[in-house]
Amino acid sequence: MRLFLVLILLSKFSFAQNAEVAKIESQLEKLRLAMLSPEEISLSNLVSDELVYVHSSGTVRNKQGFVDEFIKGWTVLKEVEFQEQFIDISGKDAIVRHRWVGKTKMNNSPGEIDIIILMVWRKEKGQWRMYARQAAKVPEEYRKK
Repeated sequence: MRLFLVLILLSKFSFAQNAEVAKIESQLEKLRLAMLSPEEISLSNLVSDELVYVHSSGTVRNKQGFVDEFIKGWTVLKEVEFQEQFIDISGKDAIVRHRWVGKTKMNNSPGEIDIIILMVWRKEKGQWRMYARQAAKVPEEYRKK
């Protein structure tokens, strides 16, 4: 009987965890689409007011700086996909890692982007929002895989 109760509790926890992962995945897709077709309200709603955003260039920005990155066209994305995504939830925080691959158009010149991203998403008032984001260049040995 105890084993049965333990299995029920574990399955409920697993279901709840999977439901939260699905919510974060949904937010990530909204973020991807908002970066492709930037709109200030959409981008703002996806990120925390306390956002710390570290660009792959090393520039550190806040929420407004992140929104401006796309609204002001500092980064113009033509295509972007999140690859090799990993999500781990602990309480009201979630760690998200992925490889960010896409095509850009900067200064009327086409380009490509291939970086790794580490994010912290936090559940604020029932909504998952990006709380921190760190981008970095993909290490050479990783590119060969």
